[in-house]
Amino acid sequence: MCGIIAGIAQRNVTPILLEGLKRLEYRGYDSAGLAVANNGHIYRKREVGKVCGLQALIDQDPIKGFLGLAHTRWATHGKPSVENAHPHVSLDKLAVVHNGIIENHAELRAELLNKGYHFTSQTDTEVVVHLIAEALRQCGDFLSAVKQAVARLQGAYALGIINADCPDLLIACRKGSPLVIGVGIGEYFIASDIAALLPVTQRFIYLQEGDLAALRIDGATIYDKDDKQVARPLVESQLKSDAVDKGAYRHYMLKEIHEQARAATETLEGRVVGGRVLDNAFGHNAAEVFDTVKSVQIIACGTSYHAGLVARYWFETLAKIRCTVDVASEFRYRDPVITPDTLVVVISQSGETADTLAALMEAKRLGVTHTLAICNVPESSLVREAELALMTRAGPEIGVASTKAFTTQLLSLLMLVVALGRRFGLSKETEREATAELLALPASIEKALKLDPVIEQLAQRFLDKQNALFLGRGAHYPIALEGALKLKEISYIHAEAYPAGELKHGPLALIDGEMPVITVAPNNYLLEKLKSNIQEVSARGGQLIVFIDESLSETGADNIQLVKMPRVDNIISPIVYAIPLQLLAYHVAVLKGTDIDQPRNLAKSVTVE
Repeated sequence: MCGIIAGIAQRNVTPILLEGLKRLEYRGYDSAGLAVANNGHIYRKREVGKVCGLQALIDQDPIKGFLGLAHTRWATHGKPSVENAHPHVSLDKLAVVHNGIIENHAELRAELLNKGYHFTSQTDTEVVVHLIAEALRQCGDFLSAVKQAVARLQGAYALGIINADCPDLLIACRKGSPLVIGVGIGEYFIASDIAALLPVTQRFIYLQEGDLAALRIDGATIYDKDDKQVARPLVESQLKSDAVDKGAYRHYMLKEIHEQARAATETLEGRVVGGRVLDNAFGHNAAEVFDTVKSVQIIACGTSYHAGLVARYWFETLAKIRCTVDVASEFRYRDPVITPDTLVVVISQSGETADTLAALMEAKRLGVTHTLAICNVPESSLVREAELALMTRAGPEIGVASTKAFTTQLLSLLMLVVALGRRFGLSKETEREATAELLALPASIEKALKLDPVIEQLAQRFLDKQNALFLGRGAHYPIALEGALKLKEISYIHAEAYPAGELKHGPLALIDGEMPVITVAPNNYLLEKLKSNIQEVSARGGQLIVFIDESLSETGADNIQLVKMPRVDNIISPIVYAIPLQLLAYHVAVLKGTDIDQPRNLAKSVTVE
């Protein structure tokens, strides 16, 4: 993995491919490459590092063609190197780019080595291009050879394939990894994300699981998993090419943090009317589904998992609905027991997270009838596979460390809690209170964002730190988890989070004069308990930073710095208290000089297990 773009056109595709790669940089990668077919040969350039390095190579020694493909790689098999970078070629005729993992690559490699094929990389992808070459040698037809080869692949893949001897044909296929066709005028493109193609088209065809597409200048032919010709709908995207620009902000992450009030407004629009959350916001048959639900199972990864953990408190405290939350990568391996009246809620920013998709399919295999996707991408695999869906409307999120997607996921989950809760005795008065808090949230986010200068100064305290501890209680414990994740993701400071009540069960041993301890302290029923935990840290010389409600009269101390938060109601306080933790991680990372939008070793869309 990580980013694919390819095209067939009546113009030089090289600059289009390079621009597409730049627009895919947010996904995270360690190398980049590009190949074009011209005059019966494959011409290829690859480079470790950023796309700008690849651009420099091509500027020095241009390659041109009407048919080509390009890729940004995030290493899974083999270290980051030029040899392991995509595209991979065979016999100077075939070139392939690939997202995903070929699980039977070792077996296929051994077979191809016995047939005389020479491997120059440690990747699983090189197996694919040689396998196609061998099938082509036997059958003589490019399209048939690709079909035969991919039929032998086990695992997940999105593939772009070209043949220098067939300059009028670009082949694309997908299984378990996203791939979209961009439709131009007398030209076609493919990409792993529409963001790569917005400069050239706003018309797209989303390939479905098992599809293979043969793209020519004059048209596209799509075959389904049973090799039958099928028609897939043409979708007009509303996104503009400048939707993924940083604007006046230094980094995408900072821009996206400051977009959260607007994103929250978009998420709520048309879904909360007259003090009531509308059932049909979740799907045309949501009311009938919700009437049958007795419990909720949430499945997600990373930041989305933390959103699910917050929602568990809401479901059980507000709505009195039993709720369990699982990490997607663990769910399908623990032999879960789910009753037929359970609503399975899967959460993913991209809708292409491999573990979450697989967990959804496992839940359906286990007989789950009702599923709901909370997602930011309407055309994603997760949305297509789920029965119901709620779009978060966060807009494009480019920074690898999720911010506005997290906020809108929490907002979406709270709407779900209210919608389901009224079937479990949630009073009209409580529903009106909850919806009023929902509608007040954008203004509360704006107030929290005004703490930016304070937090920028606070970040100075982390300049020489290698470790940090985050504490929270109740629904704010997952917010502490999210704060620790953000800090470690982009500043590379080791950070952990604990329920504050667990201090005496181990973490207290870490406390000394050098350990920053970040505590989330809203004015709620757990505040007095939390104050005791703060004193436990203070008594041992810990350096405390406490985010606390401005209505409280608490004062700081030599080793306790208070950051006064705007007064917010308890229901929405976890969402608002996440904002300063995002800002803290950002400003610490700026001081550390890390790559904030594309942190090392991480990818935006994790499309492999």
